[in-house]
Amino acid sequence: MTASWKPHSLATPHTGQIDLKNGDTVQLTVDLEGLPAGSEGKVILANGFNWLRYRVRFANGTEVGDLDHRNIAPIGKTARRLERAAKRAS
Repeated sequence: MTASWKPHSLATPHTGQIDLKNGDTVQLTVDLEGLPAGSEGKVILANGFNWLRYRVRFANGTEVGDLDHRNIAPIGKTARRLERAAKRAS
């Protein structure tokens, strides 16, 4: 399986980046204003040139942008897909 995001040749990706796509489910790993850690949401925008970041719509309707591996973690089918991809890559 190939990554859905191919870094630009001049980019230096951050350690620990997660490769999510639109529709993937995630969970907050930190408290954000109005959203406690553990809040679940769906990726509605995945973008980045040198830094993979995501806009996520949470269950309460709040949308937050510029989230990355420091703020969110994949859950459910998304987590299982990424685990399988990591095993194939190693």
